[in-house]
Amino acid sequence: MSTVLKSPQEDRPGFHLPEVHLPHVDWRGLNPFAAVEHGGDGGGEPPRKPWRPGWSWAVGGAAVLAVVLFLALFQWNWLRGPIGRYASTQTGRTVTLRGDLKVHLLTLTPRVDIGGLTIANPAWAPKETMADVGNVAVSAKLLPLLSGRVVLPLVSLQHPDVALFRDAQGRANWDFSNGRKSAKPFKLPPIQNFVIDQGQMRLNDLGRKLTFVGTINANEQRTAAYDRGFHLTGKGELNRRTFSTNVVGGPLINVQADRPYPFDADIHAGSTHITAKGQVPRPFNLGVLNAAVAVEGVDLNDLYDLTGLALPNTPPYRIAGRFRRDGSLYHYDRFSGRVGRSDLSGDATVEMATGRPFLKAKLHSRLLDFADLGSLFGVPGASAAAAPGQKAQARALAAQGRFLPDNTLQTERIRGMDAVVTYTAAQVRAPDLPLRTVSLGVKLDHGVLRLDPISLSFPSGQMTGQARIDARKAVPFSDVDLRFGNIRLEEFFHAADGSRPLQGTLLARAKLAGPGNSVHRAAARSNGAVTVVIPQGQIRQAFAELMGIDATKGLFLLLAKDQQPTEIRCALADFNVREGVLYAQRIVFDTGVVLVSGSGTVNLDTEAMNLEFKGKPKKLRAVRLVAPITVQGRLRAPKVGIEAGAVVAQAGIGAVLGSVLSPLAAILPFVSPGLEKDANCAGLLAEARTSEAPVKAAASSTTPVKGKGG
Repeated sequence: MSTVLKSPQEDRPGFHLPEVHLPHVDWRGLNPFAAVEHGGDGGGEPPRKPWRPGWSWAVGGAAVLAVVLFLALFQWNWLRGPIGRYASTQTGRTVTLRGDLKVHLLTLTPRVDIGGLTIANPAWAPKETMADVGNVAVSAKLLPLLSGRVVLPLVSLQHPDVALFRDAQGRANWDFSNGRKSAKPFKLPPIQNFVIDQGQMRLNDLGRKLTFVGTINANEQRTAAYDRGFHLTGKGELNRRTFSTNVVGGPLINVQADRPYPFDADIHAGSTHITAKGQVPRPFNLGVLNAAVAVEGVDLNDLYDLTGLALPNTPPYRIAGRFRRDGSLYHYDRFSGRVGRSDLSGDATVEMATGRPFLKAKLHSRLLDFADLGSLFGVPGASAAAAPGQKAQARALAAQGRFLPDNTLQTERIRGMDAVVTYTAAQVRAPDLPLRTVSLGVKLDHGVLRLDPISLSFPSGQMTGQARIDARKAVPFSDVDLRFGNIRLEEFFHAADGSRPLQGTLLARAKLAGPGNSVHRAAARSNGAVTVVIPQGQIRQAFAELMGIDATKGLFLLLAKDQQPTEIRCALADFNVREGVLYAQRIVFDTGVVLVSGSGTVNLDTEAMNLEFKGKPKKLRAVRLVAPITVQGRLRAPKVGIEAGAVVAQAGIGAVLGSVLSPLAAILPFVSPGLEKDANCAGLLAEARTSEAPVKAAASSTTPVKGKGG
């Protein structure tokens, strides 16, 4: 037997529903009360009762009404404690809801009002309140919230008082990551109306030595210039110097997420002045912003307090460019300006993904005033545009007769960042040097600073090299290797009448290494070698004669400005450096008329020199004073004299050659590979080997030369 189901509408014209046959079911077996309801044994089918939907609607409506009444009458203050404890767990700071908690949920823009809110400092910070807000009001749009988006029509903070603190280890009380490293920038959900009424902010940053007290207001105000809504202003100290800031933003009313938010900023930090005019493309997302930024001050190194970047010392500067932030990347693009009397332009990027600054920059000058580079190496007041403090340091050095600076290397700063920087100068202004171009490469990696390459080009020849400063230990260790190749002497030496008393090619190398936290201290404790070679050239014969102290001719020729030249066959000055003292191992100056040998020391600590030169004329003179020439005094201002009272032992040319030139073949490659094969110096070496002096005996008594590697 089966049951046939029919639609109650099947009698309507044009309506046909296929019949559905179901197996017969004994409904009485499913209802234990069937027999009672229908009497007897329950035989027959029970009568059908019509379905009445009104009961279901009534039950649902009652449930909704109960929920509405619950939400309307619920004492939300009961949740202040649980909410505070949950917030305290999440932030690691004690959060207290002091005032009444009011929640309005029966609207498309639910709203929460908190009559008072305090946030305490973490345990390691000072025992004071981090934030105290008189009243907090926040509303959210319901429909976007249901889809997972947060849009806030209103955020209102009444009389907020915020005390920000960062200790010397870099821990900040506004960092709620609980020790988790995060490079994510500060970001708020879209806020249409943001109101801050009479806010107070205090900042104490021990690491940067920054204290700041300011006021914050965010209310719509119309001025003659433009509508403004946000205003932060305040004063304090940054590294014991006056600090002030004034930031003005557009109205924070009817803010739209896709409309850029404009702002202006004016910051003074000591002698540093920064102005910015820009916008936040997506309001309240401070991870992306751009602005035109101009910076000026007396020394780029002062920017460390504001940026955390260890920049070099410089003369006064002013540069302007386009600043962009893109998450953890900070760009300063197409900036240009002046540093001292030099122009400077380029692009720079700082990566902060790990919290450790990584600077990449390409810098260029069309015209470099070489004196401006002096500050880069710690030479104070090298530029005419130097600040008064830098000039005072320069005067102090001059009063001491010194030029090696004592400015200490800021090791803590360079340990805290990494960098890759290149710098080129297309033209150089250097009155005392015939410089053409300058090129520097800088790499800083976890406390190890490398200058590679160091390249200075001249009309002919160049100086190249590299330097390495390891600042990972308490006392930095410096290693410098500089080479001078094919430098023309006539480009450096000029007589008062414009003539060139000295001509030829110069090659040299200085390789020094030593500990010290300044240029002076590192030089004073350095070890290594310094060698200078002139393989060929010419010198005014009057000067050469004077080296032989020919009283009948040399002095008069010198005074008469005799222009007759004589050949320089080979000149060599070789110094072994131990604990900052240059010891002359051999000095020889061989010309057509005289052979000069020298000895003595140069002290890099006291910057005093004491050199003595003895000449051996190659021709007999009627009257010849056998006395040495001395060069003494400070490196900055040496004095040349004749030690007339001294008696010089007579020695033949061969003895001089044998005693000073025997190790020449080992010295010349140190300066330049293949130099020992130079015709003039090789000829002089051969002459020494065949001279009357016992070359082997002289060589065995010579002090071993150190530092001649590489």
